[in-house]
Amino acid sequence: MNTQTYTSEPVTIIGGGIIGMFTAYVLRRAGCEVSLLERGDVGQESSWAGGGILSPLYPWRYPDPVNALACWSQDHYPDWIGDIRELSGIDPELEPSGMLVLDPDQQPEAQDWAVRFRREVRALDPAGVHALEPALAADTGAGLWLPFVSQVRNPRLVKALRGALSALEVPVREHCEVTACVCDETGGRVTAVATTGGEIPVQILVVAGGAWTGRLLAATGWSLPIEPVRGQMLLLRAEPGQLRHMVLASGHYLIPRRDGRILAGSTLEYTGFDKTTTPEAEDELLRFATTLVPDLARAPVEHHWAGLRPGSPHGIPAIGRHPVLRNLYINTGHFRNGVVMGPASARLLGDLLLGREPILPPADYDPEKIG
Repeated sequence: MNTQTYTSEPVTIIGGGIIGMFTAYVLRRAGCEVSLLERGDVGQESSWAGGGILSPLYPWRYPDPVNALACWSQDHYPDWIGDIRELSGIDPELEPSGMLVLDPDQQPEAQDWAVRFRREVRALDPAGVHALEPALAADTGAGLWLPFVSQVRNPRLVKALRGALSALEVPVREHCEVTACVCDETGGRVTAVATTGGEIPVQILVVAGGAWTGRLLAATGWSLPIEPVRGQMLLLRAEPGQLRHMVLASGHYLIPRRDGRILAGSTLEYTGFDKTTTPEAEDELLRFATTLVPDLARAPVEHHWAGLRPGSPHGIPAIGRHPVLRNLYINTGHFRNGVVMGPASARLLGDLLLGREPILPPADYDPEKIG
């Protein structure tokens, strides 16, 4: 592991999503000079499009490295949100709403996972499920209750992070797409990035480009198996209190917001960089929502959108140094779990770049191993 400290060298981050902004926040809080480049508007891709569940869906199905990042973030989110809210004046609406999983066949695996990761998972019979969530259909069966799962409102978190970076005097250049890395004569160090706005010199470079990371890294002669995965979502205009908790069933979920609106998500589609919404997905998500909560048949669809997740093998992100370019670091490939893994991923990347004791074993996220 590289232990060199770069606090005296400016850090340029490519990617203005939640991962890039959390990384900028960590490094700036550590005293680094940081700037951020974003190809469009900050936080408008998968960071804005997701549901904000602070847990992997069915966490017991994921590899331990994913759960390790998620659990660290869950433990630290309240403090981070408090600081970001104070800096920005924007409340990301962190809600400890808990999650009800209506897949009772998962119980043995879930309970084993809960013991290993010190999380509470409680089995409920049908009566217990309805006592917890009366709005569910009458024929809803048994379930699992995960009281530790919170949520944030993604668009508000994006705005809060942007405001926090502004308060910390982190320059952010939007609509500045990086097209290539410029290397020195030895090919071992990046000296600049070519952008749509001209060439920008760099000292330390961090790539956190989400679904677009693979394209950029391929230009360095080495690439990661990161691919865009489309997810479609619906926003239903329901009444406050109509649904009390997040509900997960058969791979889909409902998320109640403070104002009563309910998110229904999401699809999992390998369609390249196509973010088009489809009537088939709308029908699928609406059918799921109204079957689970019949009263939602009276809730109009307020919005239907799609985002592109940075898909990676097994959902494990790549966090660490480029295998050839010694001043280029990578923080990407979070697939469906960028929001919940964001703080831990940013902290681990900061530890590696600054030569601090890492919060988690870095070998689990080695970009060369994952690539």
